[in-house]
Amino acid sequence: MMNRMLFQHSKYASGVVLLTILLGVMGVGATIAQLVFLSKVVNSVFLAHGTLAQVGPLLLLLLGLIVVRAALTWLREVTAQQAAIRVKSVLRLRLFAHLLQLGPAYSKSESTGELVATASEGIERLDAYVSRYLPQIALSVLVPLMIAAYIFPIDWISAALLLITAPIIPLLMFLVGSYAEKHIQRQWLALSRMSASFLDAVQGLPTLKMFGRSGAAGERVARLSNTFGERTLKVLRVAFLSGMVLEFMASAAIGLVAVILGVRLIDNNITFESAFLVLLLTPEFYRPLRELGVARHAGMEGKAAAKRIIEILETPLPVQRVATSRKPLVDPLTITCAGVTYTYPGSERSALSGVNLTLPAGSCTALVGRSGAGKSTLVNLLLRFMDAQGGSITVNDIPLSALPIETWREYIALVPQRPYLFYGNVLANIRMARPSASAQEIIEAAELAGAAEFVNQLPRGYETEIGERGARLSAGQAQRIAIARAFLKDAPLLILDEPTSSLDPKSEMLIRQALERLMHNRTVLVIAHRYNTIASAEQIAIMEHGKIVEIGKPDRLLQQDGSYTQLMEMYRKARVTI
Repeated sequence: MMNRMLFQHSKYASGVVLLTILLGVMGVGATIAQLVFLSKVVNSVFLAHGTLAQVGPLLLLLLGLIVVRAALTWLREVTAQQAAIRVKSVLRLRLFAHLLQLGPAYSKSESTGELVATASEGIERLDAYVSRYLPQIALSVLVPLMIAAYIFPIDWISAALLLITAPIIPLLMFLVGSYAEKHIQRQWLALSRMSASFLDAVQGLPTLKMFGRSGAAGERVARLSNTFGERTLKVLRVAFLSGMVLEFMASAAIGLVAVILGVRLIDNNITFESAFLVLLLTPEFYRPLRELGVARHAGMEGKAAAKRIIEILETPLPVQRVATSRKPLVDPLTITCAGVTYTYPGSERSALSGVNLTLPAGSCTALVGRSGAGKSTLVNLLLRFMDAQGGSITVNDIPLSALPIETWREYIALVPQRPYLFYGNVLANIRMARPSASAQEIIEAAELAGAAEFVNQLPRGYETEIGERGARLSAGQAQRIAIARAFLKDAPLLILDEPTSSLDPKSEMLIRQALERLMHNRTVLVIAHRYNTIASAEQIAIMEHGKIVEIGKPDRLLQQDGSYTQLMEMYRKARVTI
């Protein structure tokens, strides 16, 4: 079942694995022919006292078969590796693409380090699983049957003995394997936890240093590392023990066949040539079973990783990706939410319940509410990180779910509260908004965002590396880079998640001026927590417990003496963010 699902995500690889199996079968055919000629040569030289001229043709055929067998073995290894490389490449791309499609709604509930370990170490573990273990499963069935079928007309007693003793090895593998598989699953879990903890410690290094907890974090990583090491040793002990037992059983079976052949040869119940050929073929009969035992350990490691990879790939997407409308959107945009509901998986409480909200074209709407009121959920629905479970969202009277996701996102510019800057230079980080933009267009966007001044003071200007997550920039500078992205994208719908929070007064003033320029002639939704942002909005919507409880112009809401009035009163008294 799992193998079928694995190859569904990499259809090319299944054909290559079948070719690997075919080459293995052909190699066994060459081996049988080689050993037949070898037994004839030995019989002709030592018993029939044949001359070199008599056995010369047989020796040439034997040499040719050795070359053919070597060539088939080489081709088998090459095709097996090609299958593994192809599977790893395709699955890595599909896994990354699927994670992108799952979006923030999925990644927020998962450990980043565990996902990274799955996409790197987990994918690599599929190498031995695909290139050796899967083909060997088929060969361990086909090869013994081929050899037994060839031996049967020559000596049915030996063929019967081989077929009787052969199942013992797979049975032992199954018994030991079921025990080892549990340890390998625990080993993979320990590796995932260690990777997650290490990445978490690296990303939170400033906080750990500030609170003097770097030592404790190091101890945690060391403890998880020791756990991983202990579980790895358990897996290896089981693997070595099972390998020893399987090798002993195979050797004992070969010895049993050899002894019985020797006794029968002495009693003249079988010819020397036939006995010698059966003796040569017996190790080849057990070889694929022994190789399966060797490959099983790596196979189970790959199986544990494949299980997690398939689990991610089979996770249903939170949004419908089939577009039913090709009608182009025309600026400006009017966004209408009618009875929108959404409940997060595993939660009993609705994050949104019957939300009705209209964002008029070319206007600014402030969405106000306490933490957990549902503001971010509504924004995620507008960004189509997930789809509404009830109600509808329309854009210029076109259902949002009917629009192609990639096309819709071209109409949106987002300035988040904590913008994410990637490792690279300033130019590349701004250009992310529009990859086709020229350097001059990027510079103009930075000037409009008020970022040009500090960028020009950097050591290499726009070519300056800013570090991971923009570590070399202040919060205000990073925010202005995010605003420059929005200017460069020039989208008709602008979503602002309180971009001036946690900034010093000077930075806030500069960013507010840039935002005023950015908001001109656009439909704007502002997630508002500060009085200045709320006061400048043309429409204010108050959210509480996933519902819009008040909506209207600021002066009119103040006259109603409702939730908005209470929020403003709290702000005036405490002078804190709301």
